[in-house]
Amino acid sequence: MEGDMKHWKEGEITVFIKIWLSIYLSLFYCFFAAKMAPIGLPRLLLFLPVISLFLLIPLALHSVHFCGITAFFISWLANFKLLMLAFNHGPLPSLSLPHFLVIACLPIKIHQKHTQDSSNNTHSVSGQHRQLSWFVNETEDRVQTNTTPILSPNELFKEKPPVEVSENRQKSAVSYALKAVLMGLIIRIYDYSDSINPTVILVIYCLHIYLLIDIILAIVAALARAVLGLELEPTFNEPYLSTSLQDFWGSRWNLMVNRILRPAVYSPFLDVADKYLGRKWATYPAVMATFMVSGLMHELIYFYLGRVRPTWEVTWFFLLHGACVAVEIAMKKALRGRCRLPGILGTILTLEFVTLTVRWLFLPQLLRCEALVKALAEYAALGAFVKDVGIALTLGARSS
Repeated sequence: MEGDMKHWKEGEITVFIKIWLSIYLSLFYCFFAAKMAPIGLPRLLLFLPVISLFLLIPLALHSVHFCGITAFFISWLANFKLLMLAFNHGPLPSLSLPHFLVIACLPIKIHQKHTQDSSNNTHSVSGQHRQLSWFVNETEDRVQTNTTPILSPNELFKEKPPVEVSENRQKSAVSYALKAVLMGLIIRIYDYSDSINPTVILVIYCLHIYLLIDIILAIVAALARAVLGLELEPTFNEPYLSTSLQDFWGSRWNLMVNRILRPAVYSPFLDVADKYLGRKWATYPAVMATFMVSGLMHELIYFYLGRVRPTWEVTWFFLLHGACVAVEIAMKKALRGRCRLPGILGTILTLEFVTLTVRWLFLPQLLRCEALVKALAEYAALGAFVKDVGIALTLGARSS
């Protein structure tokens, strides 16, 4: 721990800035390489040095926040975007250079503009649900009740009238102000962790992870919105209101990852499985492959944070959830809407299952790499820095 704080004091911020300058220079190269190279293997070969660099750069960082952010944004998401760009898929083709540089390295997605043309609405899905309903088998999953006709997923997720942007921003500002206060309270609670029930502490860990990711992604989105002047799609959608695992992973939790995994992993596996298994069964291996890739990428991020050999618990966590989502899809198809849990009961069971499995398989590996301890030390260092700056400014004002 002392070594990590030594690195922090000896120029971690400078290293972080240099790394991100190299990232932007690399993406600048990728932008023009994509213009010159034909789609497919030639373009991929030009991208491989950058992809390899992006896998290595988190190793130059020791701060858990700087390293974790860079690993998630660049080693995972940016690399997947570049892999899709090599075959002219994903969010990067046809972008201007400024938009390319920002969207390639940040976990953001430009909001799809609403149109008033009813014919277009009939054949389109909202930007969010088109990307997030990727666990639903497009041709098999239908919902039917005694009084409701069978509807396709596109019809089920038909877009509602948009809420005014100003109203959304006001609600978002209040929400994130409350989350910031709650985050501060959690950090203070850790000072009394020795006298708190371990189960309660683990629940607090889960809440801490959610708030930290949500706040960081919101800050990034706000900066990108200010630079680009564009409306961006949300990164979280109130995961604490999930009514099922499919709802949690497909429509509410860390939506930027869903928007990348769907075209990069789920859709290709779905197409391959469709050829050999048929559309009826293709969904299930595609779901399992997607969760496995997510698990492996989490293992990579854990390695960056702790620099310790992986124990694969987090991979098993995602495989378990993938299997449960696959079972849930199969049950929904078999029951065809004839039996549904009440919403509140579904939410309670979903959150309970997520919390228990996080405690069992997700958190132990994270705690072993001391990510939380390092994070708290960095909070303390930041607090001391802000305090010193405040004292210096006060003394300067008095002396003048």
